[in-house]
Formats: sequence, structure tokens, C-alpha cells
Amino acid sequence: MYYQAFTNSLSALPLQKNGRSRCINAENPKGEKGKGGMAASHLGVARKGAPCLRDIAPGTTATLAEIEGPGVIQHIWVTVDKQTSPADCFVLRDLILRIYWDGEDTPSVESPLGDFFGCGFAADCTLNSIPMVIAPSRGLNCYFAMPFRGRARITLENQHANAIPAFFYQVDYTLYDALPDECAYFHAQWRRERYTEKAKDYTILDGVEGCGHYVGTYLALTTLERYWWGEGEVKFYLDDDDAFPTICGTGTEDYFGGSWSFAQQIEGKTVEQTYCTPYMGYHHYSHHDSSIHNAYHNDDMPPQRGFYRWHIPDPICFGTNLRVTLQQIGVGYRGLFERQDDVASVAYWYQSEPHKPFPALPAKEDRWPR
Repeated sequence: MYYQAFTNSLSALPLQKNGRSRCINAENPKGEKGKGGMAASHLGVARKGAPCLRDIAPGTTATLAEIEGPGVIQHIWVTVDKQTSPADCFVLRDLILRIYWDGEDTPSVESPLGDFFGCGFAADCTLNSIPMVIAPSRGLNCYFAMPFRGRARITLENQHANAIPAFFYQVDYTLYDALPDECAYFHAQWRRERYTEKAKDYTILDGVEGCGHYVGTYLALTTLERYWWGEGEVKFYLDDDDAFPTICGTGTEDYFGGSWSFAQQIEGKTVEQTYCTPYMGYHHYSHHDSSIHNAYHNDDMPPQRGFYRWHIPDPICFGTNLRVTLQQIGVGYRGLFERQDDVASVAYWYQSEPHKPFPALPAKEDRWPR
């Protein structure tokens, strides 16, 4: 049993891993032993001849990786060529990342590329956490362990209006002779409501059936009403919970590890504080993105905020089914009130297969950030 595949603390580094390390990228698209970097450039053979995928056409799907298992994907890195036309502001929501395990027909991971890594808006941002890192400039990294027994397949669909001239990526993984029977499969699902329904909780995740554990939430919030927005509680409905959940938080900023509106008084003004920690953060806040402003000639936008919460030391375990929701409740001079905002999210969890098919993604125009 190769538990060493999942012991990645510093104290476990001396332990033999008993695996075979491999890597897939444009320089070695099949991850073959001894066949990386064989393409030629004007500098010669094996001199940066194939650093990226070129010209991914609109309406096409590129296969980033196909791997025969058993194995564990341990790191995924991608970046997208920055383009300059106004429509290119939305490229991170126009590219769809999908991951399939063991020959399944429906993906276990389906999300716009940016949101999956914690970058749901057109603006660049940084994120410094344990499983996700966004490094300057738009270097997107995922460290969630993704085990598979038979086969792993990763695809990228281009729903953008333009071709993607250069797509850089790398999938680092290890092959093993066997995996523990207890290994569950990684899943991630994106959702959005452009206008939440008043007095009805936003659904982060539902329709999950099987045994597993919930490990993270990314929230991309565009506030559409004034006053404080973060009184809504996050709820986990476990194993046939009906009207009321087993786990109910105390507020949105509380769920993401902050308090008191993330606020600090600076020169008489209440200013929200952003932060990044290993397991939780409020890493993005923008009420005006200069890149979109310049491209659209004074096209202002409402405030946008990005948050993450990784349940790594504290996974939410379920035995048969799971549903996760978020209230949209604010507070102002008149007290608590029901809000309507633009909410998008990615839920991350592990579960036994098979999984129920995900809801269909909205059309790309309905995914674009405001």
C-alpha cells in the first residue's frame, strides 16, 4: 500500500516514495520516460523547441494529458498568453478545464480555467495557499493530490472568440504499482447565479451521492447592492439532512476565517483588508480594474471579491450525500436584510465513484464577470 504517495509533510520527506515520477507538457506530451525536450528550435534539437501548445482554435478541445495508472497527479501548472483585445478580458472564463477518471464519460472536474485556480475575474490576482498558488503574472498552480487507478484524462475546451496563441502547462505525477483501497477521487464543480434569488440560499454544491469528504470552496462575489454583504451563513447538509443542516456557520467572513467585516479604520474610513494564509484567504478585491477600464473606455464595474477556504486539516466528511449552500444576507442602517448579488463558486471534494453528472455549464456570455 503506497501511503507514501500522500505523506507530503516535511517529516515524511525521508521516506522512500516507491513511485516513478513523470511529467506531461508540450515538451513531452505523453510523459514518456527519456523523451522530454526532443523538439527542435532555431537553436537546435532539445533547445526549447516546444514550450507550449500553439493556436488552440475556437470551438476545439485540446487534450492536455492522458495517463495510464495507477498514479497520482501531484501538481498542475498553467498560464495563458495575455492578449490585448477587449474580448480577451474574459478568456479565463471562456476556457473550460475538465478532468476524467478511469474512462468515465462525464467529468469529475469541470470549471472555467481561472475559477478552478482561484482567479475568477478578468483582473490578475495573487494567491498564496497550500493547495493553490497564483504567482505573478497569471501563473496558476494546483497541488491537490488526484489519484487514479485506470486512467486520467485532462482536457481544455476553448469557447473563446479567438484562438489561444500560446497555452503553457505542466502536469506532474507519479506512477505506482497499486493505490490504497481507501483512495477517493478528486472532484471540482463550478456554479454561478448572476442574480441570487432573494431569501433563497445560493447553492455551492448539491447532487453529490456517495461516500467522501469536502475539502474546499472558492467564492467569486460581485456585490450588486450597497452596505455590508457578508452576514450570510455557509451550511453543510450531510447524509439526508432535510430542512436544517448539520453544520451551519455564523457568517461569510467568519467562514473564510476573518471577522468584523475584515475592516480597519484608516483616516476615518472603513477599509477591508485582504489576506492570504495556508488554508483560508480574502485574496482579491477590486472595485475598478484598470485593464478593463482601458479596454472598454470607461466601463466601470461593481466591487469584486475573491475568497478561498481549504478544509485540509478539517475535511467535511459525508457517508451518503452532501449539499452546501450560502445565504445572501447583508446588514445596514435598517439591520439585517436579504440581498441579491452575483455569486460564483467552485466546490472541491473527494468521493467514491461513480458520481452523478454535473449540471450543464451556462453559456459563456452568462459566465463572464461583470
